[in-house]
Amino acid sequence: MRTSIRRQFAGIFIALMAGTILLCWFINNTFLVQFYKNNKEDVIYSTYEKINKAVGGEEVDMEQLQELNDECFKNNITIMVIDANSKQLYASLNGGGELFFRLIRYIIQGENLDAQENVPMLVNEHNGRDNEYMEMYGILDNGNSYMIRTPMESIEESAKIANRFLAYVGSVMIIISGIVTWMISKKFTDPILALADISERMTNLDFDAKYSGSHSHNEIGLLGDNINKLSASLESTISELKTANNELKKDIEKKEQIDEMRKEFLSNVSHELKTPIALIQGYAEGLAEGINDDVESREFYCEVIMDEAAKMNQMVKKLLTLNQLEFGNDMVTMERFDVAALIRNYIQSAGILTKQNEIEVRFSETETVFVWGDEFKIEEVFMNFFTNAVNHCQDKKIIDIKLEKLEGKVKISVFNTGTPIPEDSIDHIWDKFYKVDKARTRAYGGSGVGLSIVKAIMESMNQDFGVVNYTNGVQFWFELETVSEDV
Repeated sequence: MRTSIRRQFAGIFIALMAGTILLCWFINNTFLVQFYKNNKEDVIYSTYEKINKAVGGEEVDMEQLQELNDECFKNNITIMVIDANSKQLYASLNGGGELFFRLIRYIIQGENLDAQENVPMLVNEHNGRDNEYMEMYGILDNGNSYMIRTPMESIEESAKIANRFLAYVGSVMIIISGIVTWMISKKFTDPILALADISERMTNLDFDAKYSGSHSHNEIGLLGDNINKLSASLESTISELKTANNELKKDIEKKEQIDEMRKEFLSNVSHELKTPIALIQGYAEGLAEGINDDVESREFYCEVIMDEAAKMNQMVKKLLTLNQLEFGNDMVTMERFDVAALIRNYIQSAGILTKQNEIEVRFSETETVFVWGDEFKIEEVFMNFFTNAVNHCQDKKIIDIKLEKLEGKVKISVFNTGTPIPEDSIDHIWDKFYKVDKARTRAYGGSGVGLSIVKAIMESMNQDFGVVNYTNGVQFWFELETVSEDV
């Protein structure tokens, strides 16, 4: 990103560094020469005060002269002092004797040596050398003449060299500081980018990502901790909203369907219970009248009665489940769960059933597929499809289960090899108590209610479902809304 904080942070720091170096260069270039000269003047005036104390009185103070010699070597100053008879009274040990004739020349030339006019002056080209000196000469308090001289290096050239060196060093420091700043800023920008990525995933309703640096005791760590709390709160709230929204959609259609469902329910139940009740009544009467006295016949009659009673019991349970779904008494709880794991677990639990029927089950999905729905009811939908596939599996005896990811949804399909469903029956298989092959359905205890339960569950969650015929078998399918994975 061109406007990233990392770029801005590095740019501001480099600009401050470059500005500081340029300011130093400007100050050096403008004021360094004058500062140097002022410093030299201060040293000369200070030396004059010390000379006046040492040799400007009636007697020479030897202790102060020793300190004066040390001061001359320290500050590169040479001194010459003579009396009114041009007799040398004091010359600094670092070449003060060379100033004798120069001081005499000033005196002979009639220069004003009044002590009140001790002003420094620059003198060029002494002794044939291109050197500059700052000199001060005059008369001490006791009437003795003096001269102080200190060499003036070429300060202008020195300033240019210093500024050039500053430019070189500054350029290198700007580059080094830029690299260091770029590396250090990564420590701050990486957590911010991680938080931006988490917030983007949250906009797509993906709440799995959590900020791992929330333990840091700084502002970014506090922000990360709050985002983690916000993520958990949003996931819970969205789950509740989806559940409430789903219930609202059901309530809109509920009242219109109740009367018709009651009539249809009573009609279908009375029709379906007629046959098993007749069988139970007939075999029970036979037992009561003692049509067959042998034990084997009585046991057969009892087995038929118990079998029909069990089928009636199973059918009644399914009808009660279907009735609760259609009347909206069974609340649908929308939650996020892994549908691939649900399928794998069910296939494992139904392994004995498939092995007994010598059926090969194929399911290769290993990734996590998060969806929104009522997990327990979706398991019942899949159980009905899978059980139906087991009961009708023929020929190669293969059940193939697939998850097809669509835009915002996933399609779960259960295919079994065998005879396709007749075309005139496809539109009715979702109706209560409808049986394509009544004899085969009765043989494995089917009631014709399982697919009606599937229809009621999928409609309660407003999701699509269906069936597709193939030349070698049948495929039942249903869809669920997926949790966004756009990261």
